[in-house]
Amino acid sequence: MKLQALPLLLLIAGAQAATPLDLGTRWELFVDEYLVAQKNGVDLKLHEPVKREIVLTTDKPWEGHTCAYFSVIQDGKKVLMYYRGSSGGSDHSDAQVTCVAESTDGIHFTRPKLGLIEAGGTKDNNVIWRGVESHNFSPFLDTNPAARPEQRFKALGGVKQPGKNWHQGETPGGLYAFASADGIHWTKMRDTPVITKGAFDSQNLAFFDLTRGRYACFSRIFLNKVRAVQSHHSTDFLAWSDGVPHEYAEGVPWEHFYTSATVPCPTAPHLFLSFPKRFVTTRKKVPEHEGPGVSDAVFMSSRDGVRWDRPFLEAWVRPGPDLKNWTDRNNMTANGIVITSEGEWSLYISEHYRHPDHRIRRLSVRKQGFASMHAGAKGGSFITKPLKVTGSRLLVNYATSAAGSVQIEALDESGAVAAKSAEIYGDEFEAPLLDLSQLVGKTMTLRVTMKDADIYALQFAD
Repeated sequence: MKLQALPLLLLIAGAQAATPLDLGTRWELFVDEYLVAQKNGVDLKLHEPVKREIVLTTDKPWEGHTCAYFSVIQDGKKVLMYYRGSSGGSDHSDAQVTCVAESTDGIHFTRPKLGLIEAGGTKDNNVIWRGVESHNFSPFLDTNPAARPEQRFKALGGVKQPGKNWHQGETPGGLYAFASADGIHWTKMRDTPVITKGAFDSQNLAFFDLTRGRYACFSRIFLNKVRAVQSHHSTDFLAWSDGVPHEYAEGVPWEHFYTSATVPCPTAPHLFLSFPKRFVTTRKKVPEHEGPGVSDAVFMSSRDGVRWDRPFLEAWVRPGPDLKNWTDRNNMTANGIVITSEGEWSLYISEHYRHPDHRIRRLSVRKQGFASMHAGAKGGSFITKPLKVTGSRLLVNYATSAAGSVQIEALDESGAVAAKSAEIYGDEFEAPLLDLSQLVGKTMTLRVTMKDADIYALQFAD
C-alpha cells in the first residue's frame, strides 16, 4: 500500500536522518502519535471501558450520599480502596472521615472493622482518619526505593480556609503530608501544610515517579475561572516545587476538570495517564435535583506531566441511561489502576452522587488498551519514526477480526526490508512478531500494514 503525501523512499530517508528514538526495553502505548511519522488509512482510536459490577455502596451511617475522591491501591494480593465518608455539609467540617475497604480480587470489597475512630455512633467501622483533611485524603503506595518501612504509604489531604481569593490559594491552609506503615494507622509528617499555592477543593493526588526519581503531585487550581490541574514535584515529599498548570495543544478547548485521576501507566511508568471528570456547569438534566451541572470522564496522556495530549475530545465514559448519573458530580474516576487478570486492568468510577444509594462501579480495560492505532476493513498502514533497535524481538499487543491481519516490516535507511513478519491474525498481549537479533544497535523504521485490526502497544525485548 502506498503512503500519501511523500514517496516512500523520501519518507524513509527523511525519517532515518532524524535522531532515532531509543525506547530501551520499555513498552510504548499508542495513546498518542509519539511513534508515528506517517499514516494512511489508519487512525488513533479511543476505546471505552466496559462497565462492570457495583463493588461498593456507601450506605453506612458514617459514609453517606456525598462520599467521594476514591483511591485504589494494589499492594501485593490485597487491594485497598480509600474514600471520604460524608453526608453533605461544609468542606471544612471536622465530621468528615476517611474510610477504607479491602479486596483480594479488585471485585469483592469488604469493610474491615478497625475499632480506631468513633463515627456513626460506633468504633465498629472502617474509619482511619477523622477531620477536615478527610475532605480529600488521597493515599498511595510509595514505590520509592529509599522509602522507610514506616512510610510505605503516603497521602495528601487538606483544604484552603474560606476567605477572599481562596480560589487563588491566598487564604491559610493547604495540603498536609501523611505517612503510614500499613495503610491503616496514619500520622502527619509535619504540622504545617506542605503545598499551599492552589485551590485544593478536590482530589489532590501524588505518587513516586520512578522514571524521574521524584514525587509528583497533581492538584486543583482555578485558571481563568475554569477548574484546572497543576503539577508539582518533590524529592522528599515535604518540600515541593511551585505548581505548573497543565498545557494543551492549540485548539484544544479549556473544560472544567473537576479531578484528574492521574497515574503512571503500570507497564510504562514513564507515561502518565489521566482520567479527568469533566464538569459541564451550565447543564441540568434532572430539573428537580438540588445541584446544577453534569459530568462524564475523559482520557488524556502526558510524557512529562505538564504538556498533555488530548487527541480524543469525546468522553471516555458517558453517564449512560441511568438518570441518577445525570445529576451533579457523578462519573468521577477513582485514582488508581488494579491489575485484575493477565489481560485486564480495572478502574473504578462513582455513581449516584447525592442519592441514598451512592456507589462505585468497576470498569475493565484491555491491558494497555486505552487507545490504539486502528485500521478498518479497507486496511491501511503507518510508518514509525526512526527507532534504535534495543532488543532481539519486537513484541506487540494487538487484536484483529477473523478476517483482519497485521504485518510489520523493519526498514533500513534506504527503505529496504531488513526483517519482515508473517501476516498474522488473532488477539495477543505480547506477540513476538519480528526477529531482530541481527539488527540490535541499528536504526530502523517500522512499517505496519493492518486490516480490521488494532495495535495497542509495542516493545523491544530480549
